[in-house]
Amino acid sequence: MGCERPVRLAGDTGSGAGDTGSGADDTVGGAGRRGGLISGRVESAGMSLVLPSEIVVERFLPTARAMLARELADRGLTQQAIADHLGVTQAAVSQYLRGDATVEDRFADDERMQATVERIADGFADGSMDGYEALAEMLDLVREFEDRGPICAVHEDEMPALEGMGCDLCVRGTDDTVLAEREALAAVRRGARRLANAPGVAAHVPNVGTNVATAVPEAADVTDVAAVPGRLQAVGSRVMVPADPEFGASQRVAELILAVTSVDPHLRGALNLATSEALLAAAHERGIDPVRFDAGYEGRDERLRAAFRERGGVPRVVYHEGAFGIPPVCYVLGETATEAVDLAVVLVESAATE
Repeated sequence: MGCERPVRLAGDTGSGAGDTGSGADDTVGGAGRRGGLISGRVESAGMSLVLPSEIVVERFLPTARAMLARELADRGLTQQAIADHLGVTQAAVSQYLRGDATVEDRFADDERMQATVERIADGFADGSMDGYEALAEMLDLVREFEDRGPICAVHEDEMPALEGMGCDLCVRGTDDTVLAEREALAAVRRGARRLANAPGVAAHVPNVGTNVATAVPEAADVTDVAAVPGRLQAVGSRVMVPADPEFGASQRVAELILAVTSVDPHLRGALNLATSEALLAAAHERGIDPVRFDAGYEGRDERLRAAFRERGGVPRVVYHEGAFGIPPVCYVLGETATEAVDLAVVLVESAATE
C-alpha cells in the first residue's frame, strides 16, 4: 500500500519533541483498551489519580516518536519526510534526532517496542505501510504494554496506590472476579503491614516464618489464595515483610484456609504463629475454644474438616503441637487476612500480660 497518510500519534501540534499537544484527540489512549480517556490528575489527601492514557501520551508516545525518527533517518528519509509521517513539525523531528526528547527506557529497551518501531520504519521507508497500518501496530503494542507490562510498571511509579495490586483494569475492567482478587491482595497487604508494626508479634513468629493469607470467594485451590511470597520473618523485635502479596504464594496457610472455607465459607483469612500456652490461654479468655489437630501433612485437610464438623463449626483459632520436622503452629482465622491479623495482635497483647 502507499504511504500517503502520516501516522498522527495523539495529535501532536509539533511544538517540540516532547509535545503531546492540546487537542481533543490528544489521547492516543484511544490507545487504551477502554478508549480515549480524558487526561487529568487529581491531588487529594496525598493520592495522585493518574490514568493509563496519561502514561501513553506523556511517556510512551514521545519515546515511540523519538525511536521512529531515528530509525527513519537511518533509512535515509529527510527530516521533512519524517515529520510528514509522524504528523509533527520538522523542528520537532530535529529535536528528536538531537536526543532532546524524554525517552522512557522501560519502553525503549523492550524488544517488542524495538521490533514494532523497526517494522513501521521499514514500511514507511519502502512504501509498504501507511499511517493507518502504523497506528494499528502501535495500538497493538500499547495493549500488550497495558497487560501487566511496562506501562503498568510506569503507572505504579506514578500512582503508588496501585503497587502490589496486580492491577489489570486496562484489559479486564472491573468485573466481580477482578474486584475480588484485588480485595484479597489488599487485605493481605494491610494485614502484613499491621503485623509488621504491632509490638510483641516477632516473639510469636515460628522459626520457619509466618504468612498472612486471604482466599477469594469460592476458592478451589492454593492459586486462589493470596499470600506473601517468602513468608514474613522475625528479625530482632520486628517482623519483616519481604514482598508484595501474590496468588499461590503460600502452601500450608492456603491449604488450611481451603479446609476452613469448605465448612465455613465466610472465614477466608488466616495467619500462622507459633503455638504457645500463653496464646491459647488468651484465646480462651476471649471465649474462643481452639481446635487441636494432628501436625502431620498427609491427609491434613480431611482431618481438619472432620474436626470442624465434629465441633459444629470453625473456631477462630486452630493449632497443632508439632511433630518430627514440623514446628508447632497456631492458626488465627478471620473473614479476611486483615481481620485475622487484628485478632492475632489482640491475642499477642493478652499473652504478654499473662
